[in-house]
Amino acid sequence: MKKQLTAWLLALVMLFSLVGCGADAPVQDDSSLPQQEQQDAQNAPSEDADTLSDDDASAPQIDEDGTYTTKDDVALYIHTYGHLPDNFITKKDAQALGWPGGSLEPYAPGKCIGGSRFGNYEGLLPEADGRTYAECDIDTLGADSRGAKRIVFSNDGLIYYTEDHYETFELLYGEE
Repeated sequence: MKKQLTAWLLALVMLFSLVGCGADAPVQDDSSLPQQEQQDAQNAPSEDADTLSDDDASAPQIDEDGTYTTKDDVALYIHTYGHLPDNFITKKDAQALGWPGGSLEPYAPGKCIGGSRFGNYEGLLPEADGRTYAECDIDTLGADSRGAKRIVFSNDGLIYYTEDHYETFELLYGEE
């Protein structure tokens, strides 16, 4: 009787193991989380300013350890932390991994190109003493090509977006 009960329990455990492993659960795209959190915060009922703790008032709107590739998320990240997210590597670093151009995914999975110097040779962005610009690709994680979308940001807080590969710029953060 004891052996029979043990056999049934073992069979039941195996059945639950197989059923649990076979379920297809939907996967949530983490790249949209910061935008959703911002929308939720804007739609939430406002609290009395006196009831907010110092931690709540100073908490960043975006996680420093996240992976970000969209215009709004990357711009907010740079504005908040002063540097690109860790999922960006320079062209030089990518080339050292064997990347010849095009999709970065086979050479550096989960990475995007960003952090290289932007020369502003056409003079479309404002110049100032000591100001330098860097650039990063937007919406290219896992893409077949780098596309035309870029964020160009300065060492003194200006953050621009171009969707037409440097033909026109939209100021996202900072004052010219």
